[in-house]
Amino acid sequence: MKNSPIGQIINLLSREYGYREWQSSQNPISVLVQTILSQNTSDRNSHKAFKHLLDSFDNWQAIANAGIDEISRVIRSGGLAEVKAKYIKQALETIKFKRGNLELDFLKKLTVAEARNWLMQLPGVGMKTASCVLLFSLGMPALPVDTHVFRVSKRLGLIPDDISANEAHEMLEKIVPNEVVYSFHILLIEHGRKTCRAQRPHCHRCVLQKICPSYERLAKSTKQ
Repeated sequence: MKNSPIGQIINLLSREYGYREWQSSQNPISVLVQTILSQNTSDRNSHKAFKHLLDSFDNWQAIANAGIDEISRVIRSGGLAEVKAKYIKQALETIKFKRGNLELDFLKKLTVAEARNWLMQLPGVGMKTASCVLLFSLGMPALPVDTHVFRVSKRLGLIPDDISANEAHEMLEKIVPNEVVYSFHILLIEHGRKTCRAQRPHCHRCVLQKICPSYERLAKSTKQ
């Protein structure tokens, strides 16, 4: 893999930002709720809303039992509170109904496709949210494609320009080896935020410029 396009990308970005190794820090339910809260808002606001949620309820069952208005008031800082409160409550209720308890550790025994499909049956859970749960909590090689991963992958020529985000998940998972899915995801996000930005990317200081097919076009059209 070292000399493959993916290997070169990870090697160069690791030198720039440091290697990213997977570590499980939260259970799947926590990641699920956090990811729902992170939709269409900043990390700062979603983290604040999640903390308020944990501080306001004793456990996940208490949240599932609470009214949407009550949950909404608690997570107001995360934006779109009523919509997210509805999704969180319904997702927890659905898990409890299907599994008999509020846990998702059983997903580890399934394939990535099976586990992601199960999660995507939950209210408010799409491809990216499901992939986040599998990758961050269970260490499964599901590759979440957020706006940064989507943009940088296109510029690097890893996926075509006319592909959808959902199609990008499947295509990238086919070309990114399982053992580096986590580092690939994290490094592309960091690179997208700091260098390969949507507007005015810093192409002239990019460590990937020698292997990036978009470098000359973007560098010429952007004043550094």
